[in-house]
Amino acid sequence: MPHPLDRPIWTALTTRQLALAEGSGLAWRYPAAIAPFADLADMSPANFAALGAMMSGTEIAVLFTPEAVVAPPEFKVVLADTGEQMIGTLAEAPAGGVDIIRLGVNDVPDMIELTSLTKPGPFSQRTHELGSFLGIRVDGQLVAMAGERMKPAEYTEITAVCVHPSHRGRGYGQVLLGEVSRQIRARGEVPFLHVFTSNHSAIALYRRQGMDIRCRLHVTVLRKA
Repeated sequence: MPHPLDRPIWTALTTRQLALAEGSGLAWRYPAAIAPFADLADMSPANFAALGAMMSGTEIAVLFTPEAVVAPPEFKVVLADTGEQMIGTLAEAPAGGVDIIRLGVNDVPDMIELTSLTKPGPFSQRTHELGSFLGIRVDGQLVAMAGERMKPAEYTEITAVCVHPSHRGRGYGQVLLGEVSRQIRARGEVPFLHVFTSNHSAIALYRRQGMDIRCRLHVTVLRKA
């Protein structure tokens, strides 16, 4: 029987995040203003056509799949890479005198500014609607954040882990990782995350924090040709 995390996007959009899902049994995606993630029931032409029918000419679809995606000519492959799916309980870290704050709609401009600078992954105007996002401000500036994204079955993905370059080396990332993980565990859920295979430093950090690699997934970014 397939594991819920083998197809995390499909599982999330057909379980706990079904209310956000756009599409049908052939293809599902998040609203474009929330996240570009999508998945297909299988890689048949009909399912690709269903995905394409939901996309505008400028939108992208990001797929996380166990096998490499072979897209039909109606799509352009913008990126084909691999990522590690890591799972486990992240160690809690002392806050070190900083306050952890819950981020909301009023913080979105600062969240977009920070993610645009640090590029932890896709982040849009409504991404914060996917779950709880926590941050650290120094002199009013948002300098670190982390939050929740996909929620497949009993699992919750940690995402948007980023620290402003001028504030790195102070443990802010570890503090937020630990607190987000603690809150996920307190709800009886299991934390997991994704990181590109080539990002060896991040993988090493997450290992030190208590996570292990569960599997390798193919990351494919598609645009309509």
